[in-house]
Amino acid sequence: MPYVNIKITREGATRELKAELIRGVTELLVRVLNKNPATTFVIIDEVDTDHWGIAGETVTVLRGGAPKGVS
Repeated sequence: MPYVNIKITREGATRELKAELIRGVTELLVRVLNKNPATTFVIIDEVDTDHWGIAGETVTVLRGGAPKGVS
């Protein structure tokens, strides 16, 4: 019973794109590991760019947004 958790930044991934990710990951597990798709779980968590950090900075700041606390 595979459980796959995909975390992406909340930047407009559409319902259709997320469905495509779920299908693709499920198909990959079926093809590579011979897993049963009926018991394969794929969860997508969307994380605000203010809550995702890389190298000590938020993704918002790294992508040229306003630093935290500045509007």
